[in-house]
Amino acid sequence: MSEALLRIEELSVAFGRRGGRGGQQVLDQVSLEARSGEILGVIGETGSGKTTLARAVVGLSPVTGGRISVDGVELTGLRGRALREYRRSGAAQYLFQDPLRALDPDLTVRDLVAEPLAVTGAGSREQRSERAAAALQQVGLDPVLADRLPGQLSGGQRQRVLLARAVVTRPRLLLADEPVSALDASNRNHVLRLFDRLRKELDVAVVIISHDLSSLAGIADRIAVLYRGRLVEQGPTAEVLSRPLHPYTALLTASAPSVRREHDLHPAQLRATVPWEGVGCVFAPRCAFAEDACRVRPEAQARPGGREVACHHADDWRARIAAPVLAH
Repeated sequence: MSEALLRIEELSVAFGRRGGRGGQQVLDQVSLEARSGEILGVIGETGSGKTTLARAVVGLSPVTGGRISVDGVELTGLRGRALREYRRSGAAQYLFQDPLRALDPDLTVRDLVAEPLAVTGAGSREQRSERAAAALQQVGLDPVLADRLPGQLSGGQRQRVLLARAVVTRPRLLLADEPVSALDASNRNHVLRLFDRLRKELDVAVVIISHDLSSLAGIADRIAVLYRGRLVEQGPTAEVLSRPLHPYTALLTASAPSVRREHDLHPAQLRATVPWEGVGCVFAPRCAFAEDACRVRPEAQARPGGREVACHHADDWRARIAAPVLAH
């Protein structure tokens, strides 16, 4: 197996006073990896820290602990000129959730895609224009669109312009925040297939942030599950979705009818029925299997097949499920 291109070790992020120290904890000791040519899906409900994780990788969120490295370069150790030069290299590219707001409304598509090259001073204006045209073709856009403004494009076209703008720098890592959440089914499938093709053609590591399991089920090689800033489970997509080790992952898949799964659990079997007080496992207040042991924070446990889970009852919670609950 190839070395990890993106390596995140014990990452913590907090927002508050004094550069984030002593404020609200958003990510708490998260560790994960992504390799070249691989798509890693990061899932979790709103507020789980998914976007903060991606933004921390490109320096847009205040890291208060841990390390981040991309292609052997430790980003958390870069300062001043070294950090600016790395950012301008375009090695790591972030695709914002809303393409319309991320694209300058007064620039043409050609200028938008070529702009990252102008920032780095790569080639002449003509050479940058040629590379922009090649990037547009790479994401399946007609060259005739190059002279249009973002407001003259459809949602799917704007998303592909954002992707062309990212790949024009020939990056090693792509981070996409909810890239298909605002698209209809046809455009959603087209963009997802595009990510799948580009990760092979460009040999890049791709991290896709999403709350929609169905969007990741068909293209992600591995899935990492976040809950309230903690990584509760990760592993190969098919294994995680068909036989989750953590009750929260099971709850997510049970609540997504479009995701094919084998465990066939109902959400009501996984939700807490009695109040919970205390600290420890962040999911305990919502978990049907929480008990005294859960007052101690569970550590990540490695499992066969490249899986990992942070749960005291990963081996026995299934056996404790009550009789099947019929859907109304």
